[in-house]
Amino acid sequence: MGACCSKLTICWWHSHLEPSLLESPTLEKGGKNDRSSLAPSLICELSLKDLKAATNGFSTYNIVSEHGDRAPNLVYKGKLDGNNDRQIAVKRFHKTAWPDSRQFIEEARSVGNLRSERLANLIGYCCEGDERLLVAEFMPNGTLAKHLFHWDTQPIKWAMRLRVALYLVQALEYCRSKGRAMYHDLNAYRVLFDKDGNPRLSCFGLMKNSRDGKSYSTNLAFTPPEYLRTGRVTAESVVYSFGTLLIDLLSGKHIPPSHALDLIRIKNFWTLMDSSLEGHFSKDDAMELMRLASRCLQNEARERPNSKSLITVLMHLQKETEVPSYVLMSIPDGTQSTKPPLPLTPMGEACFRMDLTSIHKILEKIGYKDDEGIASELSFQMWTNQMQETLNCKQKGDSAFRAKDFATAVDCYTQFIDGGTIVYPSVFARRCLSYLMNDMPQEALADAMKAQMVFPEWPTASYLQAATLFSLGMDSDAQECLNDGTNLEANRNKT
Repeated sequence: MGACCSKLTICWWHSHLEPSLLESPTLEKGGKNDRSSLAPSLICELSLKDLKAATNGFSTYNIVSEHGDRAPNLVYKGKLDGNNDRQIAVKRFHKTAWPDSRQFIEEARSVGNLRSERLANLIGYCCEGDERLLVAEFMPNGTLAKHLFHWDTQPIKWAMRLRVALYLVQALEYCRSKGRAMYHDLNAYRVLFDKDGNPRLSCFGLMKNSRDGKSYSTNLAFTPPEYLRTGRVTAESVVYSFGTLLIDLLSGKHIPPSHALDLIRIKNFWTLMDSSLEGHFSKDDAMELMRLASRCLQNEARERPNSKSLITVLMHLQKETEVPSYVLMSIPDGTQSTKPPLPLTPMGEACFRMDLTSIHKILEKIGYKDDEGIASELSFQMWTNQMQETLNCKQKGDSAFRAKDFATAVDCYTQFIDGGTIVYPSVFARRCLSYLMNDMPQEALADAMKAQMVFPEWPTASYLQAATLFSLGMDSDAQECLNDGTNLEANRNKT
């Protein structure tokens, strides 16, 4: 994700400052509208200029969408200037798509609030004039379609196919649990492989249809029956599409569901199986996967299983669970580094272990000494009664934080921050931990990112991002932030 020390983090924080701290931006095509009424999000707004530079002017050489992604909505590979060479995927919609800028921004921010290691997460958007663009994590190891249908050296191993099926349905269940059960045009091009070879579901399919968009491809043979009747996507429609993907994984081909079901019904199972897997899979497991696919492909939507029951079955089928995905995929280990990792500091160790009590002790010990020279005078209210009231809120928050009354600490620190007169990174850090103590990791992550914006070289901000990401189950991103914090602290100790 690149949440640490990145341009994306800075853009996110700028776009969500309180109105008293930053002038509210203007919506294109909507006049002077207040974006603060839109739902807050963990993603940032990027400029068209930045994205043009990142994609070499939207060069055709940067297009990575192998099937055109329902052209003319193309996906480009890019690299943001000054973003530690981190690559991004940029989806550029046709000019007639998303005519309502507010609807586009609301959708992007809603999808952007999803954070899972099973997703290629959305990290930014651009809405300027007629331009509508989404920015997501770049997945360097291609699509499932490429590895399944167009492999060069060897087919995907059976154990990896089972892992793809499980990870994919886990992604769908996560989205459903967050109120985003609808996924549009689920297919093998929507499944991507990250630097470690782990399969992830593209976030682009979570966006609701734009005016000229279609939920499914024009190939009616792969379209859920109810969509043909009503033109609407349901959670059951997504399960149907998942069934077509199970057939893809079994056969290594994009076979129409009706044909696959005919073969299963007449018990001509093995003609359906990928011949390149012969002798390398369990027939019992293959039969179970076929039964699962046929249940997903039932004509009546109500007869299809839900994602939770699919996870239960697929968990039992997993093979070689101890083998990393990059080994099964025969690709280099994306986590290897030429430099040996630095030993963790006490704060890094506490965040790695998610020891919130130890983090609290360390933050109390640090106090506000790291804020020296950082707090900014942002208004002429410095010596007014209003300023004194605002400072009183911080003092009450500090007392509550010290007493481990974290709910009160959140309330008091929020009043202080909303006052908008002084920005203390340590206040964001304390409210971040208070949010974690109240089981609010999304809000905690936002505060850790804000602390880093105020004080980019502060190791504590990176450490706290790591803790919040660990709590969200995003271990690889958390480890990246942990490394950033460790390096920042090592550099600080050299000076």
